[in-house]
Amino acid sequence: MKDMIEHIAKSLVEQPDEIVVSEEIADDGNILIKLAAAPDDMGRIIGKQGRNAKAMRTLLNAKATRENRHALLQIME
Repeated sequence: MKDMIEHIAKSLVEQPDEIVVSEEIADDGNILIKLAAAPDDMGRIIGKQGRNAKAMRTLLNAKATRENRHALLQIME
């Protein structure tokens, strides 16, 4: 799941080397994906009215559901 979010984020921004994605798994199996980008690229990550962020969360939840898990995407500033 981390790789999927990283790939999507890098394709959206102008500075793909600045993308940092980390994955934490809680004891109950929930997954927290943290995404950080360069300040200039945050608008591209979030998208107009949050559409890009919502789309990434939707894809992440679909993949997590297939694995019987719950996943959260946290976009760090």
